[in-house]
Amino acid sequence: MTRIACYNVENLFARPNAFNPMDWDAGKPIIDAYHEVNELFNKPIYSAADRRRMRDLLVRLDIYSINENNVPRRKRTPTPRWAWLRNNRGSFDSQARDATQPVKIIATGRGAWIGWVELATEPTNEKATRLTGRVIDDVNADIIAIVEAEDRPSLVRFNEEMLNIPYDHVMLVDGNDPRGIDVGIMTRAGYEIESIRSNVDLTDNVGTVFSRDCAQYEVQTPNGNTVHILVNHFKSQSGGGGAKRRRQAQAVRRIVDDLVAAGEHVIVLGDLNEGPKTGQTRAENLRSLYLQNSPLIEVFTLPNFAIGNRPGTFGTCTLPKRFDYIYISQSLRQAYNGGGIFRDGLFCSLQSQNLRWPNYPDLTQENEQASDHACVFIDLNI
Repeated sequence: MTRIACYNVENLFARPNAFNPMDWDAGKPIIDAYHEVNELFNKPIYSAADRRRMRDLLVRLDIYSINENNVPRRKRTPTPRWAWLRNNRGSFDSQARDATQPVKIIATGRGAWIGWVELATEPTNEKATRLTGRVIDDVNADIIAIVEAEDRPSLVRFNEEMLNIPYDHVMLVDGNDPRGIDVGIMTRAGYEIESIRSNVDLTDNVGTVFSRDCAQYEVQTPNGNTVHILVNHFKSQSGGGGAKRRRQAQAVRRIVDDLVAAGEHVIVLGDLNEGPKTGQTRAENLRSLYLQNSPLIEVFTLPNFAIGNRPGTFGTCTLPKRFDYIYISQSLRQAYNGGGIFRDGLFCSLQSQNLRWPNYPDLTQENEQASDHACVFIDLNI
């Protein structure tokens, strides 16, 4: 029997300060400013209005601050609260010694300098990191898709230092998101990664499709079967993002259709960042994955899948917070042998006993939880 799982680990060792769920009201405007200013930096020519907007965003990011003379100046600190301004080549701005004079953005366009805004990070809670390892140990999957890992070296270090039985193969390819929230895979001995394909450059008529990636891993099982594992992390709920998630689901469906037409077994899994709305049974913008004669089966709909006393996988685990999914191709239906949602490392703040799920005994507060996501798994006879 082969166990396959997906788990959003919410970073392993370091995470942007702006992602802190205890201070999300402050963090969300920072994330928005971070995206906007980096987009402005990429314009070929900066207008006066562009420079004014950049300055305002850099103030919001606390890279510039308004001093006692009521003018914006560079804020010098080795430990910024939110972000750094990286200026690797050329000159982005100029600042006189006279503190009554504002810092001036002097770059004329993207070609005049090399640099970007980078989010400041802080170490994750050590207990939380250890509990993340405990969840992965307890689920004990043969193949596990990892979402929101910083990079491959971090995932390798976590595998070697935090797991009781480390995985034999660890792979992660950098995606489109510069914040260090990439997707990867870990497999046991005998589950060989035969090939890897990234879809970071996939475009449609709107533009780049994947916020991170739809990483394709061709894995051979000890029984000699080949399965194509498509690991995803769709556009977040921040700012809505439904149209983007719809495009991402459509693109994944096209990839799946091609693989299935070639006679391949396929599994699509990961954090798809959308659950059914109230009164619905399926996530609206993911419909390309389950409608229109889809070759995929959503495992939540299968018998012997242990959902537990809550239907979701994120936060309070309501149905609209069913963010994490596994879909299997129709060719794997007969191989299916159950599955479930593992929530022991996700802190339960609910008071009603019939709504609560079990937590590890030593998980007593939210900032020590393994992740704000549960781990989803299935068993297949492959």
